[in-house]
Amino acid sequence: DLRSGHLPGSRNLPFRQLIDAESRCLKPETDLRLAFEAAGIDPGAPVVATCGSGVTAAILALGLYRLGNESAAVYDGSWSEWGLRDGLPISAGPA
Repeated sequence: DLRSGHLPGSRNLPFRQLIDAESRCLKPETDLRLAFEAAGIDPGAPVVATCGSGVTAAILALGLYRLGNESAAVYDGSWSEWGLRDGLPISAGPA
């Protein structure tokens, strides 16, 4: 069964915070940087983006790439894989 929680050390940044609602494109770089920093994420640091299944995490990685972080990665398995593996640690509460 899929466990509840999140990866230890993770931060929560919903991908919609990076998208302009009207144009449906990524927000300007200044807004992207503010969104990442407000979530406690250093846009220049090594980051592995995750989500439920690896799809929306790609938008987070694209936002980081736009800010010059060419090493941003996506964990394809994301929570749907991590949460099923009993030997892996999880955290509960706010991310």
